Amino acid sequence: MSLLFDEIMQQPNVLDGIKRKNKEKFVQIADEFRNLGLDSIYFVARGTSDHACIYAQYLFAICGGIPCTLGTPSAVSKYGAEIKFSNTAVIGVSQSGKAEDVLSVIRQANAQGKLTVAVTNDEDSPLAKEAKYHLFCNAGDEKSIAATKTFTSQMYILAQLCAEITKNETLPALLDKVPLALGSMLSYIPASVAKICERYRYLDSAFVLGRGMTYPIALEGALKILETNKIRMKGNAISDFYHGPLAQVEEDSLVIVLAAEGPVYDDSIAMIERLHEIGAEVFATPGCESNVKEIFDKTWELKQDPTMMIFNQFAEMGNPLWHYNVTGEALATVYETVKREGDRLAGCAFTSGS
Repeated sequence: MSLLFDEIMQQPNVLDGIKRKNKEKFVQIADEFRNLGLDSIYFVARGTSDHACIYAQYLFAICGGIPCTLGTPSAVSKYGAEIKFSNTAVIGVSQSGKAEDVLSVIRQANAQGKLTVAVTNDEDSPLAKEAKYHLFCNAGDEKSIAATKTFTSQMYILAQLCAEITKNETLPALLDKVPLALGSMLSYIPASVAKICERYRYLDSAFVLGRGMTYPIALEGALKILETNKIRMKGNAISDFYHGPLAQVEEDSLVIVLAAEGPVYDDSIAMIERLHEIGAEVFATPGCESNVKEIFDKTWELKQDPTMMIFNQFAEMGNPLWHYNVTGEALATVYETVKREGDRLAGCAFTSGS
């Protein structure tokens, strides 16, 4: 397997250790944020770390109503701007901890006596030493060109910090489930992806779309495919894609839509319908039958009640027999009814299910 694949598979263990490694710092930063009466955050980063900060912008706003700015570090490092941070914490995010643009902003914030935090994967890096507080990704060496485990560790650190600052009641428990859930997903996703990718081996361009919490994932997903396969990729927000970028989509263009269940799911479905009207090839990730594990877990929970009668098709040995004898016969009847002289039926199975 490739070095990149190995680092992808390390992510559950990396995330599992982050809270233990940084727990005291999370509490200290949150206490100082509240004691100083701060009410906003200024993020400063580059590239992949930018995308982690966009995720954090959404999370802090949703969980605590805290407005967050994604800074323009070259305004300081190249144009000599003096940023007035007022009641703001300044958080610099860099995998290496050596990004000079980010360092210049942290130095300026320190000179103003502001609360500064660094998120890096190197405890001895200049950024880690410059900021008042350092949160450590503890991801081990990332040797692959494409960042994977450091990206998810940055998001996880910022999410844990958000939980501590906002005192959100539900976020900590959800975050505790992430390492195990990620490990479960990685147990089957690589094999599924391998089957899909064969179809796109000659792909030269595509789009990745998301909205809200999935928007930064769309940006990072596009960057990862571009970096590793040299395919022209562009990540977009679904809401913005209507205004100009949609004109680039033609018949048979590939568009990957991150259609996660939640508040923006309807927007994702509307975009998918629009893309189908154009004739684009849409690869969507909706939360439907992909949630088989959740179905198993919930039905097992309900089954503990003796008054419950559960029929979970995914747990029944008779499921494929039902489809063979009932579904198959029904399709055959429909075909015999509608076929014309000379017609023939061809069928393809694209899953390993029934």
